[in-house]
This record gives sequence, C-alpha cells and structure tokens, in this order.
Amino acid sequence: MRLPSSIRRPSAVLLTLLALLGAGTRVQAQDTSAVEPWQIIPPAQSSLVLARDGSLIGQIGREWRTSVALSSLPAYVHQAFVAVEDRRFYQHDGVDVVGIASAIRDNLLGASRGASTITQQLVGNMHPTIIDRSDRSISRKVREQLAAREMEKRYSKQQILEAYLNQIHFGRNWYGIESAARHYFGKGAAELTIAEAASLAALPKGPAIYDPIRYPERNKNRRDAIIGLMLDQGYITRTEAASARREPLRVAPNAGMSVAAPYFVDAVRQTLERAGVPVQQGGLRITTTVDPVLQRAAKSALLEGIQGIEGQRVYRHPTPRSAPREASSWLQGAVVAMDPATGDVRALVGGRDYATAPYNRATNGTRQPGSTFKPIVYARALMDSLPPTAIVPDTAITIAYDAQVYSPKNADGEFLGPLTMRTALARSRNPVAVMLWQREGADSVIALAQRMGISSPIAPFPASAIGASALRPIELVSAFTAFANYGRAAEPRLVLRVQDAAGRTLWGQGTQLREAAMDSAVAYVAVQMMRDAVDRGTGTAVRRSVADDVQVAGKTGTTDDNTDVWFVGMAPNLVAGVWLGFDRPRTITPGAGGGGLAAPIFGTMLARWGGASTEPWPVPSNIVWAEIDRETGDLADASTPPERRYVESFVAGTEPGALRVDARRLFLTFGPLPGM
Repeated sequence: MRLPSSIRRPSAVLLTLLALLGAGTRVQAQDTSAVEPWQIIPPAQSSLVLARDGSLIGQIGREWRTSVALSSLPAYVHQAFVAVEDRRFYQHDGVDVVGIASAIRDNLLGASRGASTITQQLVGNMHPTIIDRSDRSISRKVREQLAAREMEKRYSKQQILEAYLNQIHFGRNWYGIESAARHYFGKGAAELTIAEAASLAALPKGPAIYDPIRYPERNKNRRDAIIGLMLDQGYITRTEAASARREPLRVAPNAGMSVAAPYFVDAVRQTLERAGVPVQQGGLRITTTVDPVLQRAAKSALLEGIQGIEGQRVYRHPTPRSAPREASSWLQGAVVAMDPATGDVRALVGGRDYATAPYNRATNGTRQPGSTFKPIVYARALMDSLPPTAIVPDTAITIAYDAQVYSPKNADGEFLGPLTMRTALARSRNPVAVMLWQREGADSVIALAQRMGISSPIAPFPASAIGASALRPIELVSAFTAFANYGRAAEPRLVLRVQDAAGRTLWGQGTQLREAAMDSAVAYVAVQMMRDAVDRGTGTAVRRSVADDVQVAGKTGTTDDNTDVWFVGMAPNLVAGVWLGFDRPRTITPGAGGGGLAAPIFGTMLARWGGASTEPWPVPSNIVWAEIDRETGDLADASTPPERRYVESFVAGTEPGALRVDARRLFLTFGPLPGM
C-alpha cells in the first residue's frame, strides 16, 4: 500500500527511531489490501441471548461486543480512558510528540514505557492484519504513526473515541465498553459510576493482570490511580474523586448475566443456525424460554449432587480435585426442564462445567434410560383397557427371541409375586414391564413412544421395555410432557423470537404440540400411578426436599452395572429429567440407582425453584373413582383395613364392576402365577 504524500513526514520517522531505542529492526512487507489503515471500520457485533424476563444470559459471536454511541455515555467514561491512556489526546494530531520525548528520556534512564496514542492503538486494534502491534519493528511504528495522523485528518476526536471504546478488548471474550460494563458490573455503560469507569480504564494495559473479578485488589489500586489522574487533569472535582475512591469494588455475579447458562446458549445457537438465522453475524436480540431462577436451581442442584457422590467413600473415579487435568474422566450429568403445555425449555444443563467439557449431554448425548421408559409401556397397557388395579406377576420369566434367551431380573434380586400394576410401576419391577411389552406387542409400544416424540430408534426386543434403547435426555423429557399435558406431547422450544437492532422480528418459534398420543384419561391415570413412585416407591427421595402439598409424579431409572441413573419427574406445570453417568460408561458406585442419586437432585431443584404447582391435575371427564384394597386390587369392603384403603382413578369402563380383568388371561405365555 502506498501512503498518501500528505502523511509521509520525515519528522514522524525520526521520532519513531528515537522512541524505540533498543527495539528490533524487523521490517514487514506492506499489505496490499484495499482497506486503508486509517479507516474506521464498524466492529463485529455479537448477538445478545436473553432469558424470558429480558435479562442477559449470554452472547453469540466470535467477539462479544455491542456498540454504543459516545453521546449516550457520561463524559467521565471516556475521560477515564483519556486520562490514563492519552492525556494529550485533544492536543495532538494522532502522534504525541511530547509523550515520545518523555518516553525517550525514561528509556534512557532504564524505565521502559510506550507513547502510543489512543489513535495509534485504534489503528492497530482495528487493522491487525495491516499493522501488527505485536511487531516491535521500526517499520511497523512508522506505518502506525502515519496512519494515525491520517485518521485524525479524516475523523473527529469524538468519532475516534467512540470507535476506540467500542473496539478495545477488556479481557476474556469481552470487547467494547458496553460488553465490559455488562459483564464486569452487570449494567450498561451509560450507568457506570466514575469508579467503575476507572476500573474499566485500568484494563487496556493488561486485561488479564487487572481483571477485577480475579484480581480485585490490583484493579482497585490502578482504579484509584486513574481517579487521581482524572482529578489532576480537571475531569472530576476533588469531592467526586474522594467519593469514587471510597466506592467499594463490586463486580457482578455470573459475570454480569442473570444466570450462567452456556449449554443452553449453545443449544440456542445450534437451533438458530439450523433454521438459517445468521446469528453469527451479530447484532441480534434473541429472547429465549429459559427461567433464570429455575436454571440457577438446576445447575446448583446438579453440581452439588455430583460433588456429593464424589465425596462418598465408595467412589473410586477421578474428580476435579484428584485429577484436575482429566475432565474427560469426571462424573457428568444433565438436566432438562420443560413447560408441558408449551414445550418451553425452562432450564437446560448439559454437563458439570462447560469450560472443561462443552459437549451438550442434554441435547446430544444418547444413553439408555433404564426404567424411566416403563411408564410408556404401562401407558400402552392402560390404552388397552387394563386398569391400574390389574394383578400382574413379578416372577421369573424366560423369553426366547432372535436365537437368544432373555430373563429379566429385578435390581434387588427378588421377585414379589402378584402385584397391582400401580405397585409394580412404583416399585419398578422389571419382569412386569417385559410381560406388558410382550402382551401389547413391540410395534405397538414403539409406535406410542414415537407419537410421544421419541425419535431415537427403539429396538423391538424385550429388553427395550426396561430402557435398553438409548435416548437423548431432551427427547425423553419431551415424551413425558404427554403425560402431564393430557396425552399431547410438546416439542422442545428454546427461542421465542429473534429481533434485529431496529426491533424488527426476524424469526419466531410458536408452540408445537404433537397429535394426541393417548386419551387424556389414560395420561391422567398414568400420572397418578407415577405419583406412587414418589410417595411410596423408588423415588421417595424427592419428598425429602419437596413439600407434601406439591403435586409430584415421576419415575426412576438405572441401567445395567449401575452406569446410568435417571429421574424424570413432573408437576402440573413442569416436566424435568436428571441424568448422571460418565461419557465413557462405567459403574458410578456399587448399588448406584436413580432413586438414590438422581431423584434427590430433582427434588432439590424443584424446592429451590419454588414454582411447582400445588394445585392438583385437573380431572378429565371420563375418569371414574373407586375405593380399592391396595394389596388385592379389588374394591375395598368392610373387611379391608384402613392402611390398605386408597382411592384409585380409572378410565371410564375399566373400573371394577364395569370390566372384569382376569390376570391369568394376561400372562398365559409365562405359565401359572405363583400361589394361584
């Protein structure tokens, strides 16, 4: 590139030579790009990702930046930067001759310092491929000074300051004064105090050194020095300076975001990219479905649950404390929480730590769901007119299929004999689920799962009845919305709308409910059966955290060799799933189960959220009630003791007296029932 003759000044070259005593003499070939190094180019913007309440939860873009007009900022914001970076900014023409002379003196005395002006910094930061500021050669310095002088001719001081404040790097992935203000102090740049502006002005010299989050004392000391410079240069009064120095350094929690949700934000990015939204180009406002309170509760409950497992004496795997460099070997987890009526994803955690393991296990990981699949099998049986009081045998069975023999066992190694379907589900008896699968037919159960939104392939083998076919956590939770939403599953929705800088809506996602997978009465009865799993069965750990008046139902799950543990639960206004396991499957601990490990995390999350409904599920019109003997499944009579009495819900036409269900007829394939 040939520089204009108007800026080819020998004095600039001479000053550069003097200022760079001891500098290297490497000369770079000049760039031939069409972009001139004095041009102010609008910097790349990031897209803001907002929670449903409008609070910031993340940004998408290579550089997190939102440009702001200089006129929108208090004067002391830019004055803080001028005071410390370029005190003669308003007097020089892009090159500070006085500053260079002072630098020569200091260099000669052994105190090395630079003399680059704000304009020179802007030139180098804005055009790094033309003027590489890491290059210490005289040639680079000459080109930078000449370009700075030309920039000052073509742009006003205000324009240069505005570009500088929007361009500069403030540490981490935060660029520009607006992004820095939001992430360090949780507010827009227009709301910064004098002290906060000075804290940010401390960063250009060394963002990693003066980071107010990691090194608050370092930042505060430099902040106070900058406040002194602002006073000396007449930008603030003595009273303002004293007040600013007294102001405590308070950084924003969660790096200025209402909640840390990196896995959720990454899932949003993927969703929009698949939809063709140019999210990476930046400048967009993305309003999402996430609930910051629930997201925070999900993240903290998951991490505390994992750490509690790692603290057990029987735990034998690497942890962040014992093996900080072996993140791939740490115990992982995932949480997905959805509104069953809309499919809105209220919380999503895809692992214990995004920084060390960004793979999103909630949306992309496929693992065997174990017994959390059983409610789908039972729902198919309910659709086939079996009532929850039908007597089913928990007994040893053997099934021959595909030249193999399959004999499902229970986790406790026992068989309990005849049980009601309600009790069999609550106590998660494996042979019963397999018998129901065989009775209803693999194709029929798989078809129901697909109508509920499960897209992962389900093998037509008996073991699939107890969760042997791998699913993604988000699709399993989505399937469970069919239970909570009276038969209609909701597709997961992460994004409500995408708007441009002018507020125009570019893209939106409406509620998507699938066609009814089952009758509303069937869904209702299934939920009531799953309430037993929480109140009397394998998921009772939930009740340690959740009050009795909160309506909760759910199902635990554990896979072979205790490698994956699950709990999928629901309230009338929320469905959520918790998974724990390793990226490379291995036994978590001997005896690990969904009831002991995953269910407590669900309960803790629900309690901390505090938004679960205490109102009971509305009752469909075709539900019939009857008082039942819990052991026999028959109508209670005068001889039934109080502790065995309970009120059961039935799909109309399947209640006792309306339909006689013969348990022997159901399972003739497996021989006579024990004791009958």
